[in-house]
Amino acid sequence: MKNIKKEVNKKYMNIALKLAEKARGNTSPNPLVGAVLVKNDEIIGKGYHKKRGSNHAEVEALHSCNVSLKGDTIYVTLEPCCFYGHTPPCTQAILKSGITKVIVGMIDPNPNVNGKGIRELEEGGVDVEVGFLQDEISRQNEIYIKHITKKIPFIALKMAISVDGKMCTKTKDSKWITSDISRKYVHGIRSQFDSILTGVGTVLADDPLLTARYDNNKKNPIRIVVDSRLKIPLDSKLLKTANETKLIIATTKHYDKKKAKEINKLGAEILIVDENKNENIELKNRVNLNELLKILGEKEITSVLIEAGPTLSTSFIKQDLVDKFHIFIAPMIIGGYNAFQTIGDLEIVRMVDTKKLNFSKVERIGDDLLIEAYPI
Repeated sequence: MKNIKKEVNKKYMNIALKLAEKARGNTSPNPLVGAVLVKNDEIIGKGYHKKRGSNHAEVEALHSCNVSLKGDTIYVTLEPCCFYGHTPPCTQAILKSGITKVIVGMIDPNPNVNGKGIRELEEGGVDVEVGFLQDEISRQNEIYIKHITKKIPFIALKMAISVDGKMCTKTKDSKWITSDISRKYVHGIRSQFDSILTGVGTVLADDPLLTARYDNNKKNPIRIVVDSRLKIPLDSKLLKTANETKLIIATTKHYDKKKAKEINKLGAEILIVDENKNENIELKNRVNLNELLKILGEKEITSVLIEAGPTLSTSFIKQDLVDKFHIFIAPMIIGGYNAFQTIGDLEIVRMVDTKKLNFSKVERIGDDLLIEAYPI
């Protein structure tokens, strides 16, 4: 009987999990949350948090139902909030509804909640159970959890490479390594992140736009360029569209003041970031990435997708700043010692010191292979 009950709880929690996923890319800095109302083993209401400032999942589910909820059960992927933010506490809405049982997927790591919501419900006479599909819910909210606990963004690195690990030929020709289907897929990934980051070297080489153009969705990420000396051309696509889609340029105190005024006029924001004091000549006097991430976290930028050349990508990997990898592998071999590697020298001399990954997902995207991986 206990196992049957457990499977029933997982079934309804899985429905709530899928509801939460509908808002992917739209709730930042809030989490993805889904809720399901159940009466006599039948679903009578559903809801999910659609975007920041809108009703939370529990309230959406309550509003979707016009029958008495006395004695009923609500399944919610994340612990109900118990404080006033953009919306009133969900705990109060649940207590007023007459619901007598709450099944919670996982505790909310937000210091304002973190078990307090559960205690409030229990003190109000509600029976609370916690711990169903916690791994799946934690993975679904990996961006929220990183930002709310570490105060810096979740960092994903996207790479497009040939089978032999090259990003372009020795003449810097890179159009195109991956298929049209993969490139459209990447635009969908972009729309799930608060921001997309690249280095000025990529801007000079490719003049990218860095928007999510092939998704019906609605939202473009904030564009961020790491540019220690403000080398970005004033006629670049990024600056030409700075008034349409937010652009941040991260630089150091050595920036060109006169050029900065021109950049500001075009609508871009300039961030002055501490520079590296590293003795390594490759890193010295460049934007300090750790400091940059702290500033972005303070700005409630919860996630960053890196699409950059080998220099910046290598710096992020070398400093263990990457939380997730999106690796697109094209069925081609470029070859040559002078062709550009995607990742530069990590100064690894022993196999035991290599940066190891856990492949969480491998799938075909058109003719290409997509690997999603996490550092171990």
